Amino acid sequence: MNAANVPSDEGRENRDLPVSLYPELDEALLTRFVDALESGDTIGLAPLRAEEAAEARRLVRFGRVTVPGADGAGLDGALWKHPPGEPRPLIVMPSPWTDFGWWIYAVQATLFALEGYNVLAYTARGFGRSEGEVEVAGPADIEDGCQALGYLIEQSGGTFTKAGFLGDSYGSGISQLVAAHDPRVSAVVAMSTWGDLGEAFYENSTRHTAAVQGLFDAAKNARLSERTQEIFDDVLAGRNIPQTLEWARERSPYTYVDRLNSRSVPVYFAHAWHETLFPSNQTLKVFNALSGPKRVILSIGDHSGPESPGTIGLPNRIWEGAHRWFAHHLKGLDNGVDTEGQVAGHLMWKGPLTEAGTWDTFTGRPEPLYLTAAAEGTDDGALADKPETGWSLTFRTGTDTPATVADKIIQSGFAEMAGRPKVYRTGDISRADAGVWVSAAMTTGATVRGVPRLRLTYTASTAQATFVAYLFDVDDAGQANIITHAPFTDPGAGAGRPLIADIPLQATGYTVPAGHRLMLVLDTKDPFYSDANEPGTTISVSSPADDPSHLEIPLA
Repeated sequence: MNAANVPSDEGRENRDLPVSLYPELDEALLTRFVDALESGDTIGLAPLRAEEAAEARRLVRFGRVTVPGADGAGLDGALWKHPPGEPRPLIVMPSPWTDFGWWIYAVQATLFALEGYNVLAYTARGFGRSEGEVEVAGPADIEDGCQALGYLIEQSGGTFTKAGFLGDSYGSGISQLVAAHDPRVSAVVAMSTWGDLGEAFYENSTRHTAAVQGLFDAAKNARLSERTQEIFDDVLAGRNIPQTLEWARERSPYTYVDRLNSRSVPVYFAHAWHETLFPSNQTLKVFNALSGPKRVILSIGDHSGPESPGTIGLPNRIWEGAHRWFAHHLKGLDNGVDTEGQVAGHLMWKGPLTEAGTWDTFTGRPEPLYLTAAAEGTDDGALADKPETGWSLTFRTGTDTPATVADKIIQSGFAEMAGRPKVYRTGDISRADAGVWVSAAMTTGATVRGVPRLRLTYTASTAQATFVAYLFDVDDAGQANIITHAPFTDPGAGAGRPLIADIPLQATGYTVPAGHRLMLVLDTKDPFYSDANEPGTTISVSSPADDPSHLEIPLA
């Protein structure tokens, strides 16, 4: 590993950085903040950050530490510890997938310390200064978290009231897994997290190659274990899928949800609607399976974007919610968290924050829109309120049309957060290379909340088939924003055989303005995914009378 690629006392401005999963993160500010905690020199910090650093130096002892991890690995960390006295609540914060490690939590860990917690943040094994190898939340990472909690208890004088784990991204998965394995953990905060890693890597049997490549690139300075390297290579190459899914099962919080339920561990989730690393459905799978206290906040953006302003201390409802969650579940504060709804969704774009008691009550009423044949004089079918059968629409495979998930993994989400979503020109989508169906104009607008489902009959001209379904909001000029999407692969389709595909699109919260239309696009290639199509083949969509092809929209 290149020693120049970890935090240093001299700062990090001139490093040759790897690809970052956190492009908007102000690492220079966090570095200055840590320096202020250590030296008291607050030059270059905003007044509020300077005040927080000074107050922390007055109330707690801050220090860099080496946390003893599994197999004797030393984990780089930092400790915020109050003077000895009455037992206190504890918070452990495993780092995200970055060499910057625990430094990413410097401001928020300080804010928790100022609220009375003893806090330990540490860099996950294999990253930054931490020893060991990257195991992707494997048994060693779980043991690291358990030992980190034991270390914090020891540093707190051997006593504590309750303990919580908080993580963003990589640290969030580790936090859930540690809570499932260690009964000392009383509450969890999991931001931009995963629930079923196998589903995240293989959605509808389609490999998320861009996501895995992004993780791989972001870890180029980390020390990957031989097995981790093999897994990433296998996913990218499309081989050894059963073995990879078994590897992923061991690393999935969903596998251990019964353990969390047996202790009613409270879990707070924060996720983005257009998450490109860990799509929302597999996280909601865990959320819906939990029977204890739970809450999920769904926001505009992509991986770690919605919570990023709060990481450096700016006002942020996700981090504010995390503080309230721990205040109630670790300190017993009666702050209303237990009476609020389980779901909060900020609808795109710049829509209202909608609260609901449960996911079921948040989700809209399913309404079918039936796929029809192309109208005379056009290549586009319709999305109609009544079924039409006996037609067929055929398109070629192998061409990437302008219908894509996003321009760039993660980074496109920051433009969405700023109110500048990607604009698609639907007229540029080749109808020879895609199937297109368009609804009538919305007379009063429509709010889509939940998981749309696409059920259709298709026939591939080859033994394997991949297509990607996109749902767009289109204005009267033919310009569109993406609402949601999902890939689909059938590795054993069988040439010339009609088959039924029942595809859940990713969960969404979106208001379609009056006068706009819904557009469903099916094409066969997207840079975010692998595809199983052979060159020169076709896919035909049809609608048999006994099972009409339709798109089910959850309308609120």
